[in-house]
Amino acid sequence: MTEPTIAARLQHKMLCMTGNHELQATVRAALPPDWEMQVMLDLDELGSFDQLLLYRFIFLDLDWLDNGFDPQDAIRKVRMEWMLNVPIFCFGGSADERDAARLNRADRFFEHAEAAERLGQFCRQFGW
Repeated sequence: MTEPTIAARLQHKMLCMTGNHELQATVRAALPPDWEMQVMLDLDELGSFDQLLLYRFIFLDLDWLDNGFDPQDAIRKVRMEWMLNVPIFCFGGSADERDAARLNRADRFFEHAEAAERLGQFCRQFGW
């Protein structure tokens, strides 16, 4: 396993956790040109927690519950297993799903229609 480099840490990258191709396309279209988006539903594909630190934030779809993906498990893995404070911005989800995500320590909650607008704000905020 290779360790992340400083150059890799300085890249502008975000993680999008959804199988919704329409939401993926919306987010990708709104992404500034100097940013990279990785789509993933299994955090274990990253390898270890230090690989997640290469991403500035996570967009998590609370409505996507297909093929064994549970967004609550993803939040718990980041917060409780890996004990990381990478921002997790959630989209969609019922009131109960959002409450569960709050208890699991997700950061903010939005509707799917807000994804493109919020992405621009977050890219500016996390573009250091």
